Amino acid sequence: MLAYFFFSLSSLGDKLILAGPAGPKSYTFYGGIIGISMVVLLPFIQLRWPTPTAFPWIIAESIIYLFGLYLMYSALEDFDVSKVAATMGAAMPIFVLGLTWVFLGERIIKPTNILALLLLILGSFIISIGKKMKPTKGFLKITLAASFVFALDYVITKIVFLQEPFLLAFFWMRIFTFLFSLFLLLSKKNRRIIFGKKSFANKKIMTILALTYAAGGAATLLQAFAISLTPPAFLPILNALRGIQYAFVFLITLFLSIFLPKILKEGISLRIVTQKIISIIFIASGLALLVL
Repeated sequence: MLAYFFFSLSSLGDKLILAGPAGPKSYTFYGGIIGISMVVLLPFIQLRWPTPTAFPWIIAESIIYLFGLYLMYSALEDFDVSKVAATMGAAMPIFVLGLTWVFLGERIIKPTNILALLLLILGSFIISIGKKMKPTKGFLKITLAASFVFALDYVITKIVFLQEPFLLAFFWMRIFTFLFSLFLLLSKKNRRIIFGKKSFANKKIMTILALTYAAGGAATLLQAFAISLTPPAFLPILNALRGIQYAFVFLITLFLSIFLPKILKEGISLRIVTQKIISIIFIASGLALLVL
């Protein structure tokens, strides 16, 4: 639960920064190079090169993680943070369930699981409906793509943890994320976007950026530790608990939109609030069934 609280704070920080001049590519770059901070783990691990079987998975996880960041930041730039968080929170357990079976041969076959997934899908559909009561294709396309990529990253992370100790595996995954993020600088256009004067120009943005990365780093570390402890068959359930995040996001954004609109303002009306509450009830019911 603590990990998802930090994820909710990180998501709000992402939205605040992406509402300004910083774009998804710029934020993905900085989100990747922050991985170099994992050198703080060196006193706590016996540093060695990953095993030949774990190394390809670590490389794959690092690339997929960066791609997932880009997709998520693209979604947050264009859509409400609470809607993005809720839809991804509902879709990811479905993808994790299928990918866990594909990669690890693990699946949970219970009638309640089927009902839970249906409730998650329904909740995701309701919260993604636009003002005209039609699913927004652009929204569904980007959020479902981000959900699938992060679900794949989730399962591959577990594969790495099955082969390497937790801290050593986490260290190498984030170090390679740092290294691969540097490839973004090969493009002159990307360098102009990333290092442009308008990217992270003022102290306020830099403060939000630092706090956002701190919350995101804490959340990622706590979630990774939970993944390392969880049996493969229960990965979908662990991922489904991410629904706690969008509950936090919804409550915080609702509070800010009403009382501190200068900080964050999202579209708020009785219909929107009712729609989100109904969707959260469906998704929460699905989450409850998953843990029965």
